Amino acid sequence: MTPSVPLVYWFRSDLRLRDNPAWVQACASNQPLLAVVFEPHMASTEQRWGCLQPQAHRLAWWHANVRALQLELAQHGVTLLVLCGKAVEVLQTVANKVGAVAIHCEEIAAPYERAEVQALQHAGFEVHTYWGSTLFEEQQLPFAVDELPAVFSQFRNLVERARTPVPVPLAAPQHVHGFFIASETAASFAPWAAISPAEQLYIDARSAFIWGGETGSAVRAGNAGARAYLEAYFSSDRVAQYKATRNGLIGMAYSSKWSPWLAVGAVSAREILEALRAYEQRQGANDGSYWLWFELLWREYFRWLHKQYGDALYRGRGLSEIARPVVATKHQRAFAHWTQGRTGCELVDAGMRELAESGYSSNRMRQILASYWIYDLGGDWRAGAAWFEANLVDYDVYSNQGNWLYIAGLGTDPRGGRRFNVAKQTADHDADGQYRNLWSASP
Repeated sequence: MTPSVPLVYWFRSDLRLRDNPAWVQACASNQPLLAVVFEPHMASTEQRWGCLQPQAHRLAWWHANVRALQLELAQHGVTLLVLCGKAVEVLQTVANKVGAVAIHCEEIAAPYERAEVQALQHAGFEVHTYWGSTLFEEQQLPFAVDELPAVFSQFRNLVERARTPVPVPLAAPQHVHGFFIASETAASFAPWAAISPAEQLYIDARSAFIWGGETGSAVRAGNAGARAYLEAYFSSDRVAQYKATRNGLIGMAYSSKWSPWLAVGAVSAREILEALRAYEQRQGANDGSYWLWFELLWREYFRWLHKQYGDALYRGRGLSEIARPVVATKHQRAFAHWTQGRTGCELVDAGMRELAESGYSSNRMRQILASYWIYDLGGDWRAGAAWFEANLVDYDVYSNQGNWLYIAGLGTDPRGGRRFNVAKQTADHDADGQYRNLWSASP
């Protein structure tokens, strides 16, 4: 490849320059770089749950992080084209205009994302993918990926006992060869409106994740926003309180709220762990700091699970040998009631309204909603997973799929699923009805 021919860097779920192995490798090529990113679209194309599309809150958070990345890339003279459509078709058009033949990108071990890369390769592109979303390197694991423990606790015990090393986060490359592209050419690749949804969206004041402002309790997008949030978080008493408050339902103070940045890749798990270990060095380890590590390991486990099983995690029966029948007419009616918060179960309906109106939901509530859909309404777990994919600002393909399989009992966990008693959950987590009242109707 000659120096005048650009290398295309395709940002996927890695909207950052720091601690991004694929970006580092692309910069090391010494080729001029043209960056592209595709607006989120649903991986699921199942007709039976209504051809869902990413909803306003998810798109707005994504756009905000892309804008932050665009500004950062512009400082290096790199154009970031924001595109929509099928990657293979659009990138062929881009390549024809700029002469690119090689693409660098993050490896994502999920069926739809793998198929995108394969389609590009079949179209004649030279595609280089790099694994970069985990804490550990594959060769550092105390087991082969195809021998990944079938239970999370076994995985956790093995990596802790082996003191599996976590690499230091990579610095953002300082020497980047940008590729200039005329504004009129760039405009031809952006068929969506110039004003992003983030600038028009009303952020519900009841939400447990308030973002978009520069002052008050609101937080900002992008790697700079993530790092500012981490600094404030680890300077507060929230770490020590994490274990006791992580199952809360209302407000910014419960749980860590790292997931929206992690989901789009605006910050890496290694960057977060670095901040966590620095906190422990200053303040000492405590139950809260351990449980934050514990949750990072759950995220890690679902990624290696995808490496091990791939497409099998997306079958109706998951890793089970027995398929669960779903009655289509009952499913469609129940799905409408569930998604619209009209099941008649107050806690579930409040949770579904929160999800639709804010794009966020607590981990505890997500488990309750998933359990109710699968066991009380008899729904197809894949439809529930697709609804979460459409709505969550912190949608992550690995964690979403892994958690739904876990609740449905179709993953590796031997307990056969987790059915939540809604009456007990209500008594344990919303005895005074504050959460139900908060989300009883639109503001």
